[in-house]
Amino acid sequence: MIRFGALMRCGGLLAALAACSPPVAPAAPEQVVRPVERTVAPPAPPAPVQTIAPSEESEKLRVYYRRLQNDLLTQGLLRGDGGGVDTPFTDTMLARNFIRIALYDEYAADGDSLRAQVTESRLRRWDQPIRMAVEFGPSVPDAQRARDRTGVASYAARLSRVSGLPIRMTDQNPNFHVLFLSEDDRAGYADRLRKIVPGIGAGSLRAIMALPRDQLCIVIAFSEGGSSSYAKAVAVIRAEHPDLLRTSCVHEEVAQGLGLANDSPQARPSIFNDDEEFGLLTTHDELLLKMLYDPRFTTGMSVQDAAPIARRIATELIGGGAS
Repeated sequence: MIRFGALMRCGGLLAALAACSPPVAPAAPEQVVRPVERTVAPPAPPAPVQTIAPSEESEKLRVYYRRLQNDLLTQGLLRGDGGGVDTPFTDTMLARNFIRIALYDEYAADGDSLRAQVTESRLRRWDQPIRMAVEFGPSVPDAQRARDRTGVASYAARLSRVSGLPIRMTDQNPNFHVLFLSEDDRAGYADRLRKIVPGIGAGSLRAIMALPRDQLCIVIAFSEGGSSSYAKAVAVIRAEHPDLLRTSCVHEEVAQGLGLANDSPQARPSIFNDDEEFGLLTTHDELLLKMLYDPRFTTGMSVQDAAPIARRIATELIGGGAS
């Protein structure tokens, strides 16, 4: 996951409504009025989305990602069982994984560019409620939109229960955007991204607009005023992905957008591991989220200050044995 700072703006509107009473007229003779029967027509269904035909490049990507998903499944990867007896972990392992995933960055800034380099950072998370919105590019058909909306809403509710962080789905002034875009959609999305994140940096914009084929999805979280407290996030999910790969991207990128910013080859069972063994959030990962939003941590805390707290919380959660 990639993190940058951005300027946040907000505004409000206040309206007043007044009423007055008309003068009282003399009473008229009583009349019997027969009610008039009216037939109320049901509201018209929403017009279907007019999707655009995919380009040859987008179609090639769709075929590529379908084959990739099949290859991963054939190898027993993209597991969705949450971990089991074959993936035990101790409190020591959980605390170590938490520090590596929550207090290190996966990328480093190099001018206006980004390069893959794990660097020590500080504890990042949201100190305000999340207002999450789902948005689709013109190429995404109705049926896929319905599935993705339902999937994101269900997952957001789960993350909120686990972390204790208020997360609700709304189109009113959202601060966490989940975008489902095809290659064709993304090519014309720069202006929209600038509107979503005023002041977005050139490196962040390029990371989304020039997404290489081997990068399945991306999330960028923006802090406020140079702090470690997140104020806005944008996750981009490729619309060409088949269902499981698309859901896997949602699980990883949205969870990373909450503050679990790094991956670790030692984390297991976990989606925060580039080996693709697990495709969906695991029990181990739920514990990481619970730890991240424990009030004993302070946003911006260093590795040195956070490590002893992480060990204490991990021991409370699972004890000293395997889980």
